[in-house]
Amino acid sequence: MPTVVFTPSGRRGEVEAGCTVLDAARTLGVDLDSVCGGRAICGRCQVEPTFGEFSKHGITSSPDHLTPVGPTEEAYHGRRRIEPGGRLGCTAKVLGDVLVDVPAASQMHRPVIRKSVDLTGLIIDPIVHPYYVDVVANDLGGDRSDLRLLTDALTEQWGLPTLRITPNALRRLQPALNHEGRDVTVAVHDGNLITGVWPGFFDELYGVAIDVGSTTVAGHLCDIASGEILASAGLMNPQIRFGEDLMSRVSYVMMNPGGEVELTQAIRGALNDLIHELCDQATKARPDEPVIRQSEISDIVLVGNPIMHHLILGIDPTPLGGAPFPLATDLPFDSAASDIGLACPLATLHMLPCIAGHVGADTAGAVLAVGPHRGDEIVLLIDVGTNAELVLGNRDGLLAASSPTGPAFEGAQISGGQRATAGAIERVRIDRETFEPVLKVIGSDLWSNEPGFAESLPEVGITGICGSGIIEVVGELFLAGIIDTDGTIKGEYADRTPRIVGDGRTFSYILQAAGERPKTTGESSVPELRIAQNDVRAIQLAKGALYAGARLLMDRAGLESVDSVKLAGAFGSHIDPVYALVLGMIPDCDPSKVISVGNAAGSGAVRALLSKADRQEIADVARTITKVETAIEPRFQEHFVQAMGIPHSTDPYARLAAVVTLPARSEASGPTRTRRRARA
Repeated sequence: MPTVVFTPSGRRGEVEAGCTVLDAARTLGVDLDSVCGGRAICGRCQVEPTFGEFSKHGITSSPDHLTPVGPTEEAYHGRRRIEPGGRLGCTAKVLGDVLVDVPAASQMHRPVIRKSVDLTGLIIDPIVHPYYVDVVANDLGGDRSDLRLLTDALTEQWGLPTLRITPNALRRLQPALNHEGRDVTVAVHDGNLITGVWPGFFDELYGVAIDVGSTTVAGHLCDIASGEILASAGLMNPQIRFGEDLMSRVSYVMMNPGGEVELTQAIRGALNDLIHELCDQATKARPDEPVIRQSEISDIVLVGNPIMHHLILGIDPTPLGGAPFPLATDLPFDSAASDIGLACPLATLHMLPCIAGHVGADTAGAVLAVGPHRGDEIVLLIDVGTNAELVLGNRDGLLAASSPTGPAFEGAQISGGQRATAGAIERVRIDRETFEPVLKVIGSDLWSNEPGFAESLPEVGITGICGSGIIEVVGELFLAGIIDTDGTIKGEYADRTPRIVGDGRTFSYILQAAGERPKTTGESSVPELRIAQNDVRAIQLAKGALYAGARLLMDRAGLESVDSVKLAGAFGSHIDPVYALVLGMIPDCDPSKVISVGNAAGSGAVRALLSKADRQEIADVARTITKVETAIEPRFQEHFVQAMGIPHSTDPYARLAAVVTLPARSEASGPTRTRRRARA
């Protein structure tokens, strides 16, 4: 029986040879749309098979593992055209192991992109400015070109020096001058480069700031003169089909010659799709205003981790996969947006500087947004994701490091885990006496014990548990005494509640029994969701790595405590600070000083888009940050082992204990036992 792996959901399983991809998706619970019932009419079940060797999934996906395109697929002429490389899931049949990507347009329920922007204190000073000028015409026999006439006019009317011009702007110059007058508006980048020309008066210049994450890509379309954010949107990073985490994508490139080209094409295509969506969204929101076209965008700012940064620029990322993790460049990067294949012929491109081999431009953006370098307070800034980036310090200096937390915080490697989409459990509370859970689900504003909860659920019902829900349920299990400091689910509690059940040699907690709650008003069952012992261990490993990275920076700075902790990123923004401390994800701190700062990387990108001064500020600060490489620090493993305990094997977490009643430590728990289990 062949194995089918679906991305981005990560669902996999064996299916009968000869079944269609659509049937395989339904069997495995994959979100693949279909309206025509598999008759090859609607085209909504379109998928993108990916071929190559995928060691992470343990399969080799080959073109002959799907049936070839047949007459039905060739004759398809539905409203949604089949993209190059795409197949109709209702006609393509599975013959062998295959990796299949379900693009966002084929999903019934698109990901919930929850990334906000904080621009507090920003002074608008964009690097691109519009200038309106009257350009004189040549007298008969005059020898000045139209470009010379334009630059002379800019000097005379605006005091600008002789300027350069991009080829795309030059092509627009004479058509713009040939309208009824010879007045034009030009866009000038950094006071010396003409990047756009429009006939007449035109004062609306637009820019886009994008945070290119390994999982999601989130962008904002801005009026760069007013600073107004006109549209925000996000999509899944299509590179997920090559591997959920960054190192698996580097491995794909290593094992598949030309793989870096595939990855680059995928992310550049996503950037174009996102920019187009932003323009479309902004245009629809302002029906009485001029249409905003992608071809009219004037400036683009990108941030991303080092591997995303390199792949966007078409740079082979494999050197970042091994020590000493060298960057091709750690400097800010500027070019024309068209140089990287973006369909924005008038736009300049700016990428913020990277800081170290595993600390990228997204962290630079977060530093710019949060500003630990501007004050005296000792700040620990953490962007929580598949890799956690950490920055520690104040105006006297900053240290930065990356810690390999893995994808557990994002729902991967967790039974019942999923990304933060509609239907995912995001909040959990457990009664200390009955051990019964109360849940909150993305897509509903109600808790599960409130009237109308079942009717308020999204169409998909309850489908799994996302990262913030995983953090809370493990924290609640610990606070309820069901899990001990060592992270073991106590089997002796099975006599007190049916929620705790045997699971081989260990025990599990039933968070959601099969059929326990209605899926929607007219349906009667939901899948069983349980927290297994291996799930707790996966969270312990992830939080142990996060804590160890933070503690290592504190050691280097000679600190025993920090004044505040700022949690950034899509995941960090939705972690309850108390539960982050209960689990010991971060060093002990006053819970009131643990603050979520939203998508700080995206906010930093917007700041760099709207302020030339901010762009220069982060370029200067990035050069001064001291990099700490966790992979070669001898104390990292020591901190990691001690951090496996909940909240910690040796630290009593006194500041947390002052506001939260922590369970008493059992005699069996402690650093020795934790060390033995960690090695196992």
